[in-house]
Amino acid sequence: MLDIITSKDEWQTILNNISEYDFYHTYDYHRISKNEEETAVLIVYKEKRHLIALPLLIRRIPDTDYFDATSVWGYTGPLCKNINDKFDNSNFINQFNAYLKLNNIISVFSRLNPFLKNQNEILKNAGSIEVLHQVVNIDLTLSIKDQRTIFSKTTKRYINKYKKLFDFRTGSNDEDINIFLNLYHENMDRVNAKKTYYFNRQYIKNIINSKDYQTDLIFALHKETNEIASAAMMIKSNNIIQYHISGTKNKFLHLTPIRHIIDEMRIKGTEENYKYFNLGGGLGNVQDDLFRFKASFSKDFKSFQVWKYIANKEVYNSFVKEKQMYLNTDFFPLYRYTD
Repeated sequence: MLDIITSKDEWQTILNNISEYDFYHTYDYHRISKNEEETAVLIVYKEKRHLIALPLLIRRIPDTDYFDATSVWGYTGPLCKNINDKFDNSNFINQFNAYLKLNNIISVFSRLNPFLKNQNEILKNAGSIEVLHQVVNIDLTLSIKDQRTIFSKTTKRYINKYKKLFDFRTGSNDEDINIFLNLYHENMDRVNAKKTYYFNRQYIKNIINSKDYQTDLIFALHKETNEIASAAMMIKSNNIIQYHISGTKNKFLHLTPIRHIIDEMRIKGTEENYKYFNLGGGLGNVQDDLFRFKASFSKDFKSFQVWKYIANKEVYNSFVKEKQMYLNTDFFPLYRYTD
């Protein structure tokens, strides 16, 4: 049986039933992340003791009567209960296909979650699952001391040398949000980020105010001047901490205060019995300087995968041909590609 859920109460009931999920799967995060023209849905499949829940954003393909589905920014993919590697997903895929056909949805794209089990088993034999890059996880099941032994010499040196320079505090009021937003935008300017990554004040406020998960907005303050040097938004749900977004003032970059915030969070997360602390990967799909910086904390790398599924190949190919696009890019769906 396949159900389509759009209400917060029903959505949360399913998540509670499954119990293992990330904050990216929550109703509030979908509500906060979606564009006005998009509809957030939780596709729920039940078969005997098996339960699958797949969150998606449904959006119209411009100037057509067709739609496609995508995932929110982050690590989502399907959730499940009572499913293992022997699960036969054929009935789920058949009913999912029927839903897509009924609603003129021609393709589906979803970013998967490296910390949740059996996502590949749920999606097998339907489209393709591709590894884009690696993300860096700090294993919080290790002792605080053992975690530190894995740090690179550079990270150890910076933390030892500058740890007495910074104090830490959390914040959530309007002034804190404004300070964090300015830091974050300064960071985006420095790396020449795309406009889509310039989250606005309302986005930050909505994330912090949600009760679906816990957000720690952590500030590093320079002890001598009491000036805020850096800040990061860490989001907690179940046994996972996600390093979401951050910013550092240019004048403090040489002290790398974000290293100290990460160190503070991994100690706190360990004491609070979290299991994973995901630092994410690099910019794009390469092991760049950002990735190497994160890898200086841990060598527990997880594969970040995406799922690409074409439900209506005839219409999909016609849209690709109409826009004169060819298979010279990994972008999906190809008809939405722009230079």
